[in-house]
Amino acid sequence: MIELDIIQESSSRSRRPEWLRVKLPIGEDYRRVRELVDQYKLHTICQSGNCPNMGECWGAGTATFMILGNVCTRSCSFCAVKTGRPPEYDLDEPRRVAEAIQLMQVKHAVITSVNRDELPDRGAEIWFQTIHAVKQLSPDTTIESLIPDVKSNWNALERMISAGQEVVSHNMETVERLYRLVRPQAKYSRSLEQIKRTKSYGKRTKTGIMLGLGEDKPEVLKAMDDLLDNGCDVLTLGQYLQPTKMHLEVARYVHPDEFAEYKEIGLLKGFAFVESGPMVRSSYHAERHLA
Repeated sequence: MIELDIIQESSSRSRRPEWLRVKLPIGEDYRRVRELVDQYKLHTICQSGNCPNMGECWGAGTATFMILGNVCTRSCSFCAVKTGRPPEYDLDEPRRVAEAIQLMQVKHAVITSVNRDELPDRGAEIWFQTIHAVKQLSPDTTIESLIPDVKSNWNALERMISAGQEVVSHNMETVERLYRLVRPQAKYSRSLEQIKRTKSYGKRTKTGIMLGLGEDKPEVLKAMDDLLDNGCDVLTLGQYLQPTKMHLEVARYVHPDEFAEYKEIGLLKGFAFVESGPMVRSSYHAERHLA
């Protein structure tokens, strides 16, 4: 088996454990997806976010598409996506995304985006047009949209999620105490409110939290309760991995047994589905979160 070391070893106190290894992205299916992504000049969070599951997902003919460019207006301390002032967005992007998904014959598509705080509508119109275009060309394809924080622009939120997607995800990323460190331009209460409002529109709601940033168990359990109180249906829990030496260091590698315990607790608390493991990411096995 060919394996890839995906962890930045920034200090001797955080040696990588043996369970954090993935296969290198290889194979004909992987190459086909990559060629389509390049042909249609698309961005994927798989590439921009240095996702460790890219080989597995692309090898299975799936990818998480990232719209509204690949430059984010936020500067989250965990994220490998470029930050800065984005260029003007591409009005033809919805068509290209929809055609690529049709050619790939994707049964369940995940679409996400960078934050576009400089836009009055936070990019909501491009979101709507992209989902609509996919549904027009591939009516049998189900869609999860992993949307950014709209900074309480609730009209933008409604437009983003009104084009027919089945699942709407917004990642909390961490526990409340660590928000200023991990997501300095976001607010814990605001993200909860966004999930609550999404649920009120009748959508299946989902979020993801990274572990290993310095949180403790009571804080994780409190986050679970807060999410359930605000209408979250699906929870994913995964290990934070430092993408570069410029990002936050890993505070702790969480053992797979702990992830298994959190899954059991989450299901007992009332989540409809919990995906929990070291290599889990918010869009990993997303097709399972539909029903």
